[in-house]
Amino acid sequence: MKINKILLAIVMLIAVNSFGQGGRLLKEKKEQIKAMKVAYITSELSLTPEEAAKFWPLYNAFEDKQHEIRAQKLKGYLDRIDDESFDNVSEKEAATLLAQMESTEDELHQAKKKFIASLKGVISPLKILKLKKAEEGFNRKLLQQYRNKRIGR
Repeated sequence: MKINKILLAIVMLIAVNSFGQGGRLLKEKKEQIKAMKVAYITSELSLTPEEAAKFWPLYNAFEDKQHEIRAQKLKGYLDRIDDESFDNVSEKEAATLLAQMESTEDELHQAKKKFIASLKGVISPLKILKLKKAEEGFNRKLLQQYRNKRIGR
């Protein structure tokens, strides 16, 4: 979970950096990262061409669903938490925000369960487990590249 938050922060930093360039750089970076991720996961899972043809549409739909949930629901209360007036949030408002966060996390969990169930007919259970490891490995690799780039400045 921490790696996902760090990765999100990196993407946000890239977005802020490229905002002045009309988002072109952000789009290129996102496409580059996605291509790297596809290559990395395909390699780590040793997907056959037949498996890849069935796997990637499911994976991409799941990624889109996760992004949609986060964009629609998390952003609203994360903005509220980051707001300067956060220290003035009442206990009732805090309870409401917490309930919304829990609901969103549950929705993300349900989407993940549905995704895993859909994968069971496409790749082996071992490859499904390897997927989790590959995603974490890719995120670590991406974070390390970002850190190396920042240090090299």
